Amino acid sequence: MFSNTATQDSSLEESDLDKKISLKSSKWKDLFNSSLVASALVLLIIVFSLASPYFLSSNNAYHIIQQVAVVAVLAVGQTYVIITAGIDLSQGAVVGLSGVVGALLMQHNSIEVAIAAGLAVGLVVGALNGFLITIAKLPPFIATLATLSIGGGVALILTNGQPVFNIPSSFVNFGSGGIGIFPYIAIVMLALAVLFQVVLSYTRFGRFTYAVGSNIVAARLSGLKVGRQLFFVYLISGFMSAVGGLLLTGYVASALPSAGSNYELESIAAVVIGGGSLFGGEGTVWGSIVGALLLATLSNGTQLLGISTYVQVILLGLVVILAVYFDNFRRRKGV
Repeated sequence: MFSNTATQDSSLEESDLDKKISLKSSKWKDLFNSSLVASALVLLIIVFSLASPYFLSSNNAYHIIQQVAVVAVLAVGQTYVIITAGIDLSQGAVVGLSGVVGALLMQHNSIEVAIAAGLAVGLVVGALNGFLITIAKLPPFIATLATLSIGGGVALILTNGQPVFNIPSSFVNFGSGGIGIFPYIAIVMLALAVLFQVVLSYTRFGRFTYAVGSNIVAARLSGLKVGRQLFFVYLISGFMSAVGGLLLTGYVASALPSAGSNYELESIAAVVIGGGSLFGGEGTVWGSIVGALLLATLSNGTQLLGISTYVQVILLGLVVILAVYFDNFRRRKGV
């Protein structure tokens, strides 16, 4: 009897030790991956600063930070989804739809009401994604591809395919203004990034999110309500997509039903570049933000060098391929 008890205690101690070692290893892995991305970002900055005298100007730095804000907000939500080994392709449609809804309501209602409605759009789409994935048991790729199409269609119906102008000046001033070299929309992005990184690192919700992505079967066997966890993860992604849509509307002073085109691709690329794994269980908000900043720097630098926007789209595709290849390489080598 005492022998069995001693054996169980020993097993528990070994299990706790394994968890501590695994956690420490994961932290070092995240640090290593973030360092690689940061090094690549520094290299890009050096190359573009040598190639263009305008790259390091304060005005250009301001525009880069503005450009990265929307993608980074989306990447925060996409980080949670990818950690669970899922994917959210509907983010671009939510950006367009939430921006359109917000812009239309701003013309006849208060800005607060319009913002609340825009955010509600993101929550509804996120909830729909969560329902399709957890209740209808559709694969995340199919479920979010369907809502991508639905959301884009609704945005086109609401606007007849036309852009929405006449955005209130106060909202436009917020979208284009800032403090020093920090745009207001970037400050919103940073605040949300801090909040969701804290949730991911220091709360049960964050630990459960990693658990689902690491081993969904083990998570279920341990009593974790996987369906509920996934539902809220997609709700977060929908909400962050709506925030991005509203920020973009203020930034460009208009709302296009197709405004979010390719944004989902950029957010996925930012997460994977930042150390997130499409196989789940890995990723940090900070890494995704750095990944988004790298993409924005690449886009801005190529624009300054006069490279065609069509070529920039090709470069984005190549970056996604490289990011996914590196993700596979890291898993094979255990990096």
